[in-house]
Amino acid sequence: MSEPTTRPVLHTIVCSTRPGRIGSTVGTWANEQAGAHGGFDAQLIELADFALPVFDEPEHPRFGRYQHEHTRRWSASVAGADAFVFVMPEYNYAPTPAWLNAMTYLVREWHYKPAAFVSYGAVSGGMRSVQMAKQILTTFKMVPMLEGVVLPWVAQKVEAGRLNVPADTDAAAGAMLDELLRWAQVLPALRR
Repeated sequence: MSEPTTRPVLHTIVCSTRPGRIGSTVGTWANEQAGAHGGFDAQLIELADFALPVFDEPEHPRFGRYQHEHTRRWSASVAGADAFVFVMPEYNYAPTPAWLNAMTYLVREWHYKPAAFVSYGAVSGGMRSVQMAKQILTTFKMVPMLEGVVLPWVAQKVEAGRLNVPADTDAAAGAMLDELLRWAQVLPALRR
């Protein structure tokens, strides 16, 4: 008799915490794509909901002895995921400071998990921030995917509060999620 299979948990994390952010609209679209894909238990996470101050834990995060409730909530959220899609804008050619701060809060919770990006912005579509973010992810023993979604001129793609993208963008999301699923299925062996 085969063991019951469970779908990997995918957190689509909106990395901008700026009031009025378009990232929530992009994140909703990305999470809907993940849900429609069918390979994941897809969950939308707003980084802003955790209200993380600039890193304020007295001990190094590698010890996991968190003193603050906001850190314990963030730790539980990240630990509960098998894979991530970071919905990433570009601030001054870089990832959002809120994202970098959130990454810094934890260590082991990130280990051996795959991550992909849905980036957005103006002409570059956030690609420069993703390139920097991928280097940072490797420090956390994460596997950044080559496949991703880039949304240049994103404001022009929002209609009535929803993201409206061409079919090739949906196809890019499908390819990204297919590859993310492959990694999400094999990396748990390294977390044992």
